[in-house]
Amino acid sequence: MALSKQQNILLIISGGIAAYKSLELIRLLKKDGANVRAILTKGGSQFVTPLSVSALCENECFTDLWSLKDETEMGHIRLSREADLIIIAPASADLLAKIAGGHADDLATTTLLASDKPVTIVPAMNHMMWNNPATQANITKLREYGHTFIGPTEGDMACGEHGMGRMSEPQDIFDHLKKNSKPNPLSGLKALVTSGPTYEPLDPVRFIGNRSSGKQGHAIAAALSKAGANVTLISGPVSIPNPKGVHTIHIETAAEMLEACQNALPTDIAICAAAVADWGAETNAHKIKKREDGALPVLALKENPDILRAIATHKKRPNLVIGFAAETENLAANATAKLAKKNCDLVLANLVQSGAESVFGSDQNHVYLIDANGSQDWGKVDKKAIAARLVAEIEKRVEK
Repeated sequence: MALSKQQNILLIISGGIAAYKSLELIRLLKKDGANVRAILTKGGSQFVTPLSVSALCENECFTDLWSLKDETEMGHIRLSREADLIIIAPASADLLAKIAGGHADDLATTTLLASDKPVTIVPAMNHMMWNNPATQANITKLREYGHTFIGPTEGDMACGEHGMGRMSEPQDIFDHLKKNSKPNPLSGLKALVTSGPTYEPLDPVRFIGNRSSGKQGHAIAAALSKAGANVTLISGPVSIPNPKGVHTIHIETAAEMLEACQNALPTDIAICAAAVADWGAETNAHKIKKREDGALPVLALKENPDILRAIATHKKRPNLVIGFAAETENLAANATAKLAKKNCDLVLANLVQSGAESVFGSDQNHVYLIDANGSQDWGKVDKKAIAARLVAEIEKRVEK
């Protein structure tokens, strides 16, 4: 976890007098360059105002699960997906119990349940509440979930009592986050990704193309960006949105994709996930008409440029070049041959089928990672999971 201008932090402020400390924590995080968004619970709003929180965050303060504007945009999903780190400060005993029990009855708990991002919890409560066996059982469960804790500390409390349960000071929280932060693993590296199909025109209304949806290539571009890489995505015609934070260039033909890729070099990493049409045709200026005698038109096919090989043999060759092999038979043999023929470092190979088992447009894929040492079966998993695993593999192989 790196606290930087690339870091998107979601701060959840729950009820308790210590909520005022969250305002100073926002200031410290913003001063360090982080982008901070905040969810203020109903209890938290009894101690600090949405206006104060939004003014310091320089972002909207989110409060209501049932806000028409938020939930039209699926607010809890969007907030959970766009955060790199979630901090709960202060975290009340009630909120700890809800999280441990998997509750989702307000914006804060729903966002937490919908998130797979790291969560840091900063408790604040009366010492009797902290030491209660129910609270301690909840804390044990939350640690098992993988959540981390900062504090609490021992000291005087607003109720006039003294004991363990006082919220850590904002500077101590910030220092702890900085001390335990890790830089984004691909920070400073440039990556090129191709995605989607290419369309090779026959005439103004018809084309030759491939079935690719672009889901896998776009997921890889998003995962690389999340890991800190500066990503350029060259995409053929697809119906899915551009990944956030990724510089995306839209093309149609293989020739346009090659030109865009060459213009993007040099890069440290290149991943050719696009399904490039192997052949194009001489383009007719007008729509090809059916002939009255039933004779079929003659299409003069021409071979398209080999983009993967062009990148892998370029004078500005990236340090790591990864290709994809979509096969209908002899998967291992064909993919291994492609590895050598294209001069790339890795190949992700999969069998493509028709009908219900087709990977085109699906959210899942079954791939094999092939390199000079052999192959790894990654099984049938979500395409986003494949993207995350590929990025982890890249992290092992790149040299900054």
